[in-house]
Amino acid sequence: MKDHIVPVRTYVIIFLALIVLTWVTTAIAFVDLGPFNVYVALTIAVIKATLVVLFFMHVKYNERVTKIYVGAGFFWLLIMIGMVLTDYISRLWLPANGAW
Repeated sequence: MKDHIVPVRTYVIIFLALIVLTWVTTAIAFVDLGPFNVYVALTIAVIKATLVVLFFMHVKYNERVTKIYVGAGFFWLLIMIGMVLTDYISRLWLPANGAW
């Protein structure tokens, strides 16, 4: 593996971006966007998580196999969330008292 030295300036910029995005998340929580509040907050959270994974965990500068493993981990997370949601969605299919 080839060593890659990340300049301190990059870390400072990413850190400031994370602080600004955290402030935006907090500010947007006080704005009534109706059902879009959740989508905006999740979008900002995904951006922040991507910055952390790429720069602070050095995935951006690692070999391709590392990126494949990270992608596989996120794919597995999506599978698990999908399984939980199928259970959550199907709960109302039976009557409330449990009788057929």
